[in-house]
Amino acid sequence: MGSQEIIKIEDDFLLLRFQNDGNEVFRAERQISQGLIQFHFGIKGRAKFIFNQGNYALDLKEEKALLLYNPQRELPLNLELAPNSWVISVIISIKKFHGLFSTEAEHIPFLSKENQERKYYDESDINPSMAIVLSQLFHFNLNPSIKNLYYKGKAYELLSLYFNRSEDPDAEQCPFLIDEENVLKIRKAKDIVIANMAEPPGLQELADQVGLNLKKLKMGFKQIYGDSVYSFLFDYKMEYARKLLEEGNHNVNEVGLKIGYSTASHFISAFKKKFATTPKKYLMSITN
Repeated sequence: MGSQEIIKIEDDFLLLRFQNDGNEVFRAERQISQGLIQFHFGIKGRAKFIFNQGNYALDLKEEKALLLYNPQRELPLNLELAPNSWVISVIISIKKFHGLFSTEAEHIPFLSKENQERKYYDESDINPSMAIVLSQLFHFNLNPSIKNLYYKGKAYELLSLYFNRSEDPDAEQCPFLIDEENVLKIRKAKDIVIANMAEPPGLQELADQVGLNLKKLKMGFKQIYGDSVYSFLFDYKMEYARKLLEEGNHNVNEVGLKIGYSTASHFISAFKKKFATTPKKYLMSITN
C-alpha cells in the first residue's frame, strides 16, 4: 500500500509525496545532488532517514519538520516509512532557494553568510498553518489539468510559512486554529470517521465524541482538511476502494460493502462520480 509521487515544480525544485497506508514498512530511495536543500514534513505516523550506508539515521515524527543541507557532500534520500504514515518532502537548490529570499537573507539564519557553506540541520514543529497546506496536498479534489499548478502554489506557500513561524499569519483570520487542543480534537474526529467509514457517526454525535460544539467541528474541519467532514470522508472512501480494487482480493460488491454501500449500484455510482469511470472499467484499464 506504500507509494511515492514526484512532482517537478521547476528546475531544481521538486515536491515528493510519500504515503504508506499498509501494514509493512515502505522504503524509498532517491539520489539527491550536492547543493540541494531538503525539507521533510511528517504529516502522520513516523519515518526514518538513513545515511552513510545505515550508520546514521534521523527520525521524523508526526507534526515535525526536518531541514537538511550539506554543501560538502551529497545527502541521498533513503527513507523508511512506517505503516500508516505520510511524509511530504521539498527539494530545492541553494541557488533557487537563495533567490526566493535574496532581499530577506538576514531574516533567515540558514541564509546568513557564515552559514551558507556549512552543513545545516534543523528540527521544528509543524504549526497549524503549515498543517493545513500539508493536508491540502493530500486531500484535494481538482481537475488533473491544474494539478501541477496547484502543487506549485502550495510548495511556495509551504516554504513561506516554514520561515514565518515567529508569528502565525492566520491568527486574526483563523483564531480557532490557535487553540492546539481544538486542533487535536479535529484530528481525532478525522480518525473516528475513517475508522468507522462504513457506518460513520452523525455530525452531532461526532462533535459530542470529541468534545466540540457542532459549529466548531464544522469550521475547524474545513480549515484543517479543506473540506466538510462527509466530503472528506467520501474522497477517502473512494481512494480506499480504488486501492482495494487494485489489490485484486475483493470483487466490486465486496469493496462496496467494506466502505458502507449496501448495494453495488450505489457504490458504482459513487465511484463514477469520483473517478469518471466504473470500478469494472477502472480494473480493465489497469490490467490491460
